Amino acid sequence: MKLAISGKGGVGKSTVAAMFAHLAVADGLRVLAIDADPDANLAAALGLPEAQRRGLVPLAARRALIEQRTGAKVKQYGQMFKLNPDVADIAEKESAEFRGVHLLVLGAIEGGGSGCACPESVLLRALLMDVVLYKDDCVILDFEAGLEHLGRATAQGVDLMVVVVEPGRRSVETAASVRRMAGEIGVRRYAIIGNKVASEADRAFLESALAGEDYLGGLPFSETIRRADRENLPLVDIIEEPLRAQFCDVWEKVKERAAR
Repeated sequence: MKLAISGKGGVGKSTVAAMFAHLAVADGLRVLAIDADPDANLAAALGLPEAQRRGLVPLAARRALIEQRTGAKVKQYGQMFKLNPDVADIAEKESAEFRGVHLLVLGAIEGGGSGCACPESVLLRALLMDVVLYKDDCVILDFEAGLEHLGRATAQGVDLMVVVVEPGRRSVETAASVRRMAGEIGVRRYAIIGNKVASEADRAFLESALAGEDYLGGLPFSETIRRADRENLPLVDIIEEPLRAQFCDVWEKVKERAAR
């Protein structure tokens, strides 16, 4: 199962991605979580200890690895390099492991864009294609709203694009933009999850604004989630049973939708 999770900044998509990763491990799956958001927060959301987080180096900053695999020097233009570098072993060798979740942090491409053909971009896109199209793991991709790293070929292997929204007009509009971009590159299945639902008015707004969309339901605003963030604790360790049940309910719906 390959999931891509996106949404406007601050909606809690990394929290959702992290909980899904831990729930997938509880289901007995081998899980590869990939942080593809330049504002990388997935390691913290998973609950990695601070010392382990400090040791994480984004792949986009691994100059020696990039040059070795692509045959090109980083930040030197007008050179030839491999457009299909060997990346088959990177996910296993370069990931950090925590509670059964294997984590890769991609990092940002400086000066990059959708048309960037620099060695860093080529390596990251090749890596994503390898893990999405050819690995048997449960892959959970934590994206920014722009889907910067996701190419057309890779998108065809994503089982479900999940967009996290909060009860606000701009968040809902971002979800519509993500859906359009995802469709343009070939993502076939799409779903929306509400988050930070604090009142009946919030619930009603999301259900009204997303009427006719693939809305799987909402998750509540939670002081426990804020505590996990403040104290750098794995949410899965301190979550109350009612909140865990709500996450599990949404997780089951996600799995069902991805399997269609």
